[in-house]
Amino acid sequence: MFCPIDLHDRSMLVGLAVDRGEPVYRELKTEESGVAKLVEGLGSWAAANPEGEVWASYEASGSGFGLAERLREAGFRVSVLAPSHLPVSAKSRSEKTDRKDCLRILEVLRGHVLAGNRLPAVWIPDRQVRDDRELVRRRLRMGEEITRVKNQIQGLLKRNGQRRPEELKTPWGLGFRAWLKRLTKELPEGAGAGLRSHLRELEFFEGEKQELERGLLAVAGQPRYRELVAAMRRLKGVGLLTAMVMLTELGDLNRFSNRKQVGCYLGLTPRRYQSGEETDHSGHISRLGPARVRKVLNQAAWSVVRHERAWGEWFAERIAGRGPAAKKIMLTAVMRRLGIWLWHQGQTAQAA
Repeated sequence: MFCPIDLHDRSMLVGLAVDRGEPVYRELKTEESGVAKLVEGLGSWAAANPEGEVWASYEASGSGFGLAERLREAGFRVSVLAPSHLPVSAKSRSEKTDRKDCLRILEVLRGHVLAGNRLPAVWIPDRQVRDDRELVRRRLRMGEEITRVKNQIQGLLKRNGQRRPEELKTPWGLGFRAWLKRLTKELPEGAGAGLRSHLRELEFFEGEKQELERGLLAVAGQPRYRELVAAMRRLKGVGLLTAMVMLTELGDLNRFSNRKQVGCYLGLTPRRYQSGEETDHSGHISRLGPARVRKVLNQAAWSVVRHERAWGEWFAERIAGRGPAAKKIMLTAVMRRLGIWLWHQGQTAQAA
């Protein structure tokens, strides 16, 4: 018995089909009353067909995994599908309806259960991991906001012909910030007001960042993370944030059986092109998986290359005598190597 669901923010279209039969549809609200009706209806359906098994599925979205969790708790087989791995034709793009989306999910689910086809399901993290992710992702967001405001301040200075005084060697140090505050009174009225607004915004985001870092330290000190974070931070250049991003985004480290799976999940493996007699060649990295992990790995990779001698020498040997593009290519290789190293360290610490 199959239950494909086309899930939206306020409503969901539910399909019900037995074996290869045509589905019947029902529209429900995504609020608690609608979810309760769905669970009750599927329970009655299963009770009327005790020899069968209910398989429910929907596409991953911003709605999270709450629905999947409720259905699993009710005893149903549930999978959340990766939208990027579902088959999409040119016709389906031009004729998109909720029923057709629901039917597409049904076809994929049937192919898996009845024919043994691969199911493009995503891993569903438990509630604790999802809660920890909220904190880590918000901390990352604050860093992005601070960078954005600083860039806007630099743009304002450039438009108004202002350059950092030569005696202020360190940008964004105390001296530089004091100069910016003095500048708010020296610039024309509009520019001065804009700079004051930017400085207030910067102060706010930096305060939020400090508050979130205190929460991050507390979570990292919990038994579920303490040893794993310590193992990852043995490498100079890997900070608390990098370790926590890896742990919360990868979740259960044992769900990866080898380094190739880790590299693929991180989106740091090259695309492959081979068709007929064409020569097999590699392209750019796939960029699949969470972009936020690649971002912190990029920052950590530069730091590791600078502070870890072995890593620095390995990097320097491979870019020596090559063109400007070699540095970017090899940094990607360092990112992949670092991501796999962090996974291995965490997995080893978890086993211990």
